[in-house]
Amino acid sequence: MPAITALLHTQDDALRLGRALETLLPCDEILVLDHGSRDATRRIARGYGARVVEAADGPTPSQCLQFARCEWILCLEPREALTEALAASIFEWKSEWKPESQASPAITAFSIFLREETTDGWLENPTPQTRVVARNWNQWEGLLPAPDPSAIALEGALLRFLLP
Repeated sequence: MPAITALLHTQDDALRLGRALETLLPCDEILVLDHGSRDATRRIARGYGARVVEAADGPTPSQCLQFARCEWILCLEPREALTEALAASIFEWKSEWKPESQASPAITAFSIFLREETTDGWLENPTPQTRVVARNWNQWEGLLPAPDPSAIALEGALLRFLLP
């Protein structure tokens, strides 16, 4: 069964972080890379069992992976949360996963559909985003993995909230 590190970059996210952390039950480790928060972000993260690493110097996303202990990384923003369907999909994937030597072809990424809250309601993004990657991933757009068209889409969605 593959182990997953949830990776979140934070900066003054105390008001929204708890909602995200509550949904990370399928993850074996929660890693919060904090970029100089001056609010209760670090305390809240530790309260949910997260390991907090000070990242004020701005390491690259690839350098951030050195702090992860698991072979797979789930990348999300503090204002995002897993739906129950997505959490179930991740649990199912973990229970059915075959090691790379048995998988054909080798899978290095999974994508997730995103539902975003707006002032007019919820919008569904029709293009899944690459969010679960192998620990040796090296393609990034900002702090999130770059899109990989070959990534397998998991069922369920990430919810991105407008307000805390």
